Amino acid sequence: MKPFTPKLAPWGPPVLLGIPLDHNSSFLRGPAQAPPLIRQAFHSDHWNKTTETHVDLGVPAIFEDAGDLPAMETPDAFTRIEDAIAKIVDAGKRPLSLGGDHSITAPILRAIGKRIPAITLVHFDAHPDLYADYEGNPHSHASPFARIMEEQLVHRLIQIGVRTLNAHQHEQAEKYGVKIFEIKDLPDPTHLNLAGPIYVSFDMDALDPAFAPGVSHWEPGGMTTREAISYIHDLPGPIVGADIVEFNPVHDSTGLTATVAAKILKELLGKMLAT
Repeated sequence: MKPFTPKLAPWGPPVLLGIPLDHNSSFLRGPAQAPPLIRQAFHSDHWNKTTETHVDLGVPAIFEDAGDLPAMETPDAFTRIEDAIAKIVDAGKRPLSLGGDHSITAPILRAIGKRIPAITLVHFDAHPDLYADYEGNPHSHASPFARIMEEQLVHRLIQIGVRTLNAHQHEQAEKYGVKIFEIKDLPDPTHLNLAGPIYVSFDMDALDPAFAPGVSHWEPGGMTTREAISYIHDLPGPIVGADIVEFNPVHDSTGLTATVAAKILKELLGKMLAT
């Protein structure tokens, strides 16, 4: 089968942006090391650049790579993330960010949500990340979706694969009208009744540790890689942005999780280009 080369209008090419920030991690640091390792796995000669949906990512300029944001330890890091994402969106392009811990999703959505109305945010994760604050840090990687919802940056938030829902986060979900599909109630992806525009936030610990051991918070009983890819393939368009977060190379002695993250990146890029 001949690979599919999509037409990019009305959007320009997706833009990769590494955001090596992990100082809002609550348990282990390490996700700041992830972006170059995901790229390395993505560009490895052990596979080709064609996605399962037959999009050839090897076509020149089919996507761009803006490199990594520097100096993410500074107090203005969130402002600089928002500014960098805003620049991509204002150019008519769609950011696909490589984290980094999950706190980066809040400033990313501050940029996108102010420019694109009525976003449906589809969030894959073992954790709801809805704490009002965590251990006194309102910018914790356990709190970005509370910030996003209280600032009304998206129209809907749908969470998939959750298996750590406690009482506080359940109350937060009720408060903000969040739809949570816990792993024990995982629906067929075609039954989600989603509508675009869609933003995808993919936390690598949505996957069972058997498939992605390189994360800070091991939570057994998660999604398979195949289940996650099926959900990505069944998303409607347009996908206006995405992030892949919480890959922690400290726990990835074999490089398996880097490759899985790169596979998620491939299929997200293919889906973005096809919608």
